Amino acid sequence: MIDKEAFFISLFDKKYIGDDGAVIGDKVYSKDLFCENIHFKRSWMSLEQIAYKSMLINISDAIVMNAKPQFALLGIKIPSDFTTKQMNELYFGFERASKEFDFEIIGGDTVAGSTLDISITIISETKNPTKRDDLKMGDFVAYTGELGSVKKDLDALLNNQEISQNSKFITPKLKADFFYEVAPFINAALDISDGLSKDLSRLSKINGVGFEFFRNFSKDILCSGEEYEILFTFEPKNLDMIEKIAKKHDTDITVFAKVTEGTYTSQCKENHF
Repeated sequence: MIDKEAFFISLFDKKYIGDDGAVIGDKVYSKDLFCENIHFKRSWMSLEQIAYKSMLINISDAIVMNAKPQFALLGIKIPSDFTTKQMNELYFGFERASKEFDFEIIGGDTVAGSTLDISITIISETKNPTKRDDLKMGDFVAYTGELGSVKKDLDALLNNQEISQNSKFITPKLKADFFYEVAPFINAALDISDGLSKDLSRLSKINGVGFEFFRNFSKDILCSGEEYEILFTFEPKNLDMIEKIAKKHDTDITVFAKVTEGTYTSQCKENHF
């Protein structure tokens, strides 16, 4: 089956396309959509949680590029029957994220509709961006945190079951402090938004490499999307330093593969179309 997302992106000039954000000078521009009945149902989360998560998934892109958010533009389609109380709840979620990560919401656009759909552009600043295409042959490949719980919780929600309010599906656990300190020792990185396997295939394609795995993973781990953990590569000589920084920030890391010659294809179904 054709990867429609990759096909559509391939139609455009690739000068700035291919990373979690577009690097222009010392600025990084990133955008994500967060749409009702695609990414969430309103019965699953409060409006404040929805707004807050919509910001976090965008901030995640900035973090993995070693960039710090400065400004945000907010585009939002608000159901026409929303009350001022409901709009205030959305505001509290957006504002909470902007205060927590120290950036300013500078404008955007609103429109009425039947569903709640959010589009956010984050403008960040970096002196040394971390990109996807700078990995080296022989690099170790690792990820932060634990994978699989988001898919489990999403399956539960789809089966009309309740999940913990501490679930990463509701509130992604970003590792900003860890990544900003570890970035000088990393060659390539991206956030795990579409599942470990899919995001590994992106690294494989853009760099023309394969991976030698040190361990076997279940499909629940390989295909669990919206984890927003960090997938990264680094030279083996930096392992001790990276583990030291991870311990300092109470961040679990799993080193699971090595970059080799070859290719790697995602083992998961496409989820954008």
